[in-house]
Amino acid sequence: MKLFQAEAVLPTKYYGKFRLFVFRSSDGKEHAALVLGKVAGKKNVLTRLHSECLTGDVFHSLRCDCGQQLEKSLKQIRKKGVGVLLYLRQEGRGIGLLNKIRAYKLQEGGMDTVEANVHLGFEPDLRDYRVAATILKQLGIRSVILITNNPEKIAGLRKEGIPAKRLPSKVRSHKLIRRYLATKKKKMGHLIE
Repeated sequence: MKLFQAEAVLPTKYYGKFRLFVFRSSDGKEHAALVLGKVAGKKNVLTRLHSECLTGDVFHSLRCDCGQQLEKSLKQIRKKGVGVLLYLRQEGRGIGLLNKIRAYKLQEGGMDTVEANVHLGFEPDLRDYRVAATILKQLGIRSVILITNNPEKIAGLRKEGIPAKRLPSKVRSHKLIRRYLATKKKKMGHLIE
């Protein structure tokens, strides 16, 4: 299944000159791959699978660590001189922006992030990493060093035939997100140190 749609050079303010690839999955969602250096045919490519988070990535919300992880990953890739950041259209761990904001409202009433998703009728995490694996394969990447705290991302890639090793994603724990991070660790098995 060919997902690739377009490619162009993308100079960025802080992280250097990347190539931006756009891929369209069968559900019509468009995903982006920011690629630095030559990755085709390479093993152990420094990689971040980053799920879209409008509130954290764009508005710098302190409810989550998403924006911090995005920025730190880009810095790590830039420092290494080669790598890829996949920006996957899976807002709110797959429930979409509207339901994510509904979950935020429930969290204001005392629920944690997992309880809120379940209350709305969703699994705690609906993300799927098959599209990510397909994109990595179409970029010619043979194996990755994945910047993540989420063991499901590693398992998802391995299941699809992409060997993956883990590099922890360490960010500052602001007091407003400590409960969120504790929930991810306790209820979702994230490897937060």
